[in-house]
Amino acid sequence: MNYPESVQFLYSLGNEQKTMKFGLERITALMAELGNPHRMCRYVHVAGTNGKGSTCAFVESGLRAAAYKTGLYTSPHLKEPTERIRVNGQPVSEEDFLRGFHLVHETAERMVASGRMDMHPTYFETMTAMAFVLFAEHQCEWVVLEVGMGGRLDATNIVTPELCVITQIAVDHQKFLGETLAKIAGEKAGILKTGVPVVVSPQEPEAQRVVEARASAVGAPVFLTSDWPITELEVTPEGSRFKTGTYEVQVKMPGEHQVENARTALAALHRLGLSKANVQRGIAAARWPGRLELVKKRPDIYLDGAHNPAGAAALKRYIERFFPGRRTWLIFGTMRDKDVDEVCRILFPLAYRVIATAPKQARSLEPEEIVRRSPVPQTEASPSIQQALDRVQAEAAPEDVVFVTGSLYLVGEARTLLVQ
Repeated sequence: MNYPESVQFLYSLGNEQKTMKFGLERITALMAELGNPHRMCRYVHVAGTNGKGSTCAFVESGLRAAAYKTGLYTSPHLKEPTERIRVNGQPVSEEDFLRGFHLVHETAERMVASGRMDMHPTYFETMTAMAFVLFAEHQCEWVVLEVGMGGRLDATNIVTPELCVITQIAVDHQKFLGETLAKIAGEKAGILKTGVPVVVSPQEPEAQRVVEARASAVGAPVFLTSDWPITELEVTPEGSRFKTGTYEVQVKMPGEHQVENARTALAALHRLGLSKANVQRGIAAARWPGRLELVKKRPDIYLDGAHNPAGAAALKRYIERFFPGRRTWLIFGTMRDKDVDEVCRILFPLAYRVIATAPKQARSLEPEEIVRRSPVPQTEASPSIQQALDRVQAEAAPEDVVFVTGSLYLVGEARTLLVQ
């Protein structure tokens, strides 16, 4: 198979969530057959509901600023699956991706044929195995590893990291992780390991109790980001500045929520022993596409992957703070398994016009259903993101502001159309 064929094969394994098989037996057996490449790097393992990707980007950038060779594994991708596996800040090449795919796929096929594996690894298991193989091949000194979903039974949870990080925990993916915040927190805290320190972002009391109980049970030292009080905070549409301890931090990712993500990364990098200069330089250099990303002007078009109530609330705060009085358009698409009504309740009243559409995903909620469930009358359906963007760019005034949001899959499709 060539690169496009390998990508199509991965997609043929089915939607990541629909085909997800929680459990570590298959990935453990596969890694053993491959020679356990995941044991060749040092890891920072990051779980949570919101802020995982941005926090991972901050941490990886800090490690790279300290001249380490880094790996970064995140999901989902916006355009190409190579984005999920990064070395020194850059997506792996199609050639590297294909080589990793062939090694993992052919090994899995042999194991299934010989009865040593019950089925081919899932999309996420295959990608995770490929990441471990490629990080080892590239001799990465540090790898920042984002949990796919949950933590306890996630395919990434076969590593013994140097440090764990838990970002904000909120209600999401209830079908897989449980209906209550406590159950979800228990899954996230499943990444904690004996003797491995964990940096924990501020949590709801219910989630905090669960994380601390798990940490106590396994003997994991807990370090709270709240022990780093923030002073002299300045927030602009483009980012923020703040002080904490002896650090002076500049954040170039927009949104006040990125202050907490940056503080979490700072606490993690401090635990790893990086110098103040490298921490500050790394955080200032970090970027993460699709999160309040301004991609076009007049009208200003932002891409933001807010897909749950907590993410929607962060986007609402940004709009209210920096765009009061400006006509705001929303292009919105989401998945059927999300808390659609609550996200719509938070965001839609802010909009002059809402255009509901659907990303090209089997789990997408039909635009007409979004219109039916919308709490505001100024909502209409569009069959595609291309038509939604064409409509906005034809009708919006130059001083208007547009947000494409509701799903990272939708953001990825919009970014492909808008960013050359």
